[in-house]
This record gives sequence, structure tokens and C-alpha cells, in this order.
Amino acid sequence: MADYTLAELAAWGERIEELAREEGLNFYPQEFELCNYEDMLCYQAYTGMPSHYPHWSFGKAYEKLKTLYKYNISGLPYEMVINANPCIAYLMKENSLLLQILTMAHVYGHNDFFRNNRLFTAGTRAELTVETFKNHARRVREYAGDPSIGYERVEQLLNAAHALRFQTNRVVGEDRLSYEEYYRRKYRSEQERTPDHPLLEEARAPGDTNGTAGRKRRIPPQPEEDILWFITEYGDLEEWEKDVINIVREETAYFLPQIETKIMNEGWASFWHYLLLCRLDLPEKLRWEFYRYHNQVIRPTPGGLNPYHIGYVIFKYLYEQQGKEKIFEAREVEKDQSFLRRYLNLEICKELELFEYMKKRDEYIVKEIADEEGWKSIRSQLVKTTGLGAIPVIRIVEYRPLDHHLLLEHEYDGRDLEMNYTTETLRYCAELWKGKVTLKTRINKEERIIHCDEKSNLSILL
Repeated sequence: MADYTLAELAAWGERIEELAREEGLNFYPQEFELCNYEDMLCYQAYTGMPSHYPHWSFGKAYEKLKTLYKYNISGLPYEMVINANPCIAYLMKENSLLLQILTMAHVYGHNDFFRNNRLFTAGTRAELTVETFKNHARRVREYAGDPSIGYERVEQLLNAAHALRFQTNRVVGEDRLSYEEYYRRKYRSEQERTPDHPLLEEARAPGDTNGTAGRKRRIPPQPEEDILWFITEYGDLEEWEKDVINIVREETAYFLPQIETKIMNEGWASFWHYLLLCRLDLPEKLRWEFYRYHNQVIRPTPGGLNPYHIGYVIFKYLYEQQGKEKIFEAREVEKDQSFLRRYLNLEICKELELFEYMKKRDEYIVKEIADEEGWKSIRSQLVKTTGLGAIPVIRIVEYRPLDHHLLLEHEYDGRDLEMNYTTETLRYCAELWKGKVTLKTRINKEERIIHCDEKSNLSILL
């Protein structure tokens, strides 16, 4: 049984909100919902959303999480919080009073971050979050229930869209433009100065009567990262298929700021739950439990990196060295990569005990340690693998309309593609495109060309 009443929980919540405002946090109206562990498993499987379109991957996630929890292999999150206005957070009924207090304070940190970080303000519309996801779920269910479409076709389309969803535009909040509009905007000034600009001759839209009709235009005009967007624009898809793909694109765009700010977001929430609970003047019987749970949240992860730990240490360092104004500035304008590049210095690297290692045959070898020579290499490696940096960049470099052929290129940065994932994802791409797809990449620094036709037949050329 819980060691608290709802009245006690509400009173602590009011005190936390008051302190958060006094400290300068600026957040959406906050709503808390108590749920049991089974409900928390469901919310976790559905990425925190109270409504989501049906897909087998969510059921798989639920069964995996339930099994791990059942056999005490992993626990459940203390809370889940949604970037919405009002902000919604779930608290587990089974948590102790202190843990509820800590997680409520943690939630106010996330809430403030959602409302003020530039990636969220530019890339999401918090006031429409819940209704948008409900609307998406309704439309997908309608397509699945339509006898002329059916669940199997919808599921097959979602499988392919999920495989490609993170091969997307990485500039959060940027509008998508057709290639004609792109050229009109990009080269408008050049056209005014030099009407015979060679790129403009290829760029003019269909129907242009200025003497360039019929000339070849490159599609896309520059390498395109948003593969799903391009397929909906130039692929041979039915309207319902375009709608489902755009639903996946919209929901992916909603989660991109969270992927790009995981270290900052968790570090910010951890910093504020610690500061707020220190100001709450907790009774002694709760104070020791607070220190225990706080240290569990921010402790280093053996053999890995804990985003709560890294973010907390950096924000704490900035607060002690440069004051509150500086951490609010960082919270507003940075994402993880720029945050680490700007503020992860030698002193913090030593405190975090960071080092860089590599695997050679069956052994692990330390490449760099946090000293005067090695810390910059460690920072660069961490920046490179943070957020979307951990996902390969694949761009569409050319579309050949005559044979409906799509050419892709991997932006090689020294990291090879995992070939099992690569070939299966290429099959999904060819399935969506309904035509030939070719990918250019490098394996062990040697060029490789992978072809996939509309029947999912693969061939790899050296």
C-alpha cells in the first residue's frame, strides 16, 4: 500500500510548483495521472501517448518490457512525461511518497525544457499533441477497416515507413519544398543578376516559356535526406498510402527534438529535481531516501554512458561557474551535440572519468583517456555518436524518371553500415518506391554499390 494520500501528494505538488516558479522555470500547466505498473508498461510501449495507431511493434515492445519487469531484469521508469500543453505526466501508484515528490520535481524540469528549448518550440506544437496522435490513430484504423485496403496492406506499409522514418530532414522545423520551389527561392537573386545562370536553366519549372523548355532538370536539386517525403512526392502511391506515410513522418518529427536533446533534457530535469528538493526542507526520514534515489538516477553506467549523469554534471558545473542565467541560456539554444561541443571541457571529462576505447579482435583497447592530449578526441567521438549522429545519413542524390530509378548515397564518415540492416531497409525502400533503388556506400573504406529492384532482388557490386 502507498505510504501517502492523494491530499498529501497534491500538497507536495503545489509546493514544488511554487518553488519552480520562484526559481524562474517557465512551464506549461502540469497534469499528473496516477497509474499502476501495467498501465505504465502500456504507456512506455506506446512512447507515452494515451492514443496511438495500431502496429505489431508496440505489442512486441509491451511483451518485452513486461517480461523484463516480471523477472526483475529491468525496472520501470519512475515517471513518463509528454511534451504537450497541458503537460501530462504519469506517476506509478506503487512508488513511495519520496519517490513521487522527486519525480514531480523532475517532471517540472522536463516541462520547462519542452516549453523553452528551441528544437521543441520550432519543431512541435504542444497544444495539439494529444489530439494529433488521436487523429492519426483514427485515420490508420479507418484504413485498416476499409475492405478495399485491409489491415495487412496498412501493416505492410507501416513496416516500410518505420524502417525509413529516421532517414529524414535533420534540420528541426524546416519546411519541405518541391524542387521547383526550392530553385525559385535559392536562385532568385542569381536570376535577377544573371538570367543565363546554368543552374537556373535546369531549374525552371515545367511550362517555362523563357527558351529553356524541355531542358533536363536534376531531381532532386540537391541531395535529399527526407526519403519518405521524396517518395510521397514522386513515388507511385495511392492517397491513403501517402497519408499513412505522412502520419509516420509527422510523429517522427515530434520525437526528433527528444532524440536530439536526451542528455540535456534528462540532465536539466535531474539538476532541478535536486535543487528543488534541497529547498523543500524535507523531513529527515525522507531526506536520506532522497539522496539514495538521486544518486541512483545520476550514477555512472558501467561500460556505457548515462545521459542523466552527463547532463547533470555539465549543468551543475555551468551553474557553479557562470550562474543561473547561463544555464537558462544553454537550455534554450543548444542541442546535445552543440551542448557537448561547447561545454564539455577537460575538467568535466576528468570528473566524468570518460575514456575512448575500441575493439580489436577479441580484446578491448583504450584509445584515449581524459588528459591534456586525449580529452578533445573523446569529446569529438561523443559528439559524433550523440542524437541523430548515431543514425547513418543516407541521401537521395538522383531520380531517373525514364526507368523510375532512385539513387541513394551514404555519407561515409568512417563508420560502416551494418549490412543486415542495410539490405532489409533497402528492400523496404524499393517496396515503397515500387521501382529500382541503388545505394552507394563504403565497406572497410572500399566502395560498394547495392542494387534492389521492385521484386526485392538484391545484388552487391564491388
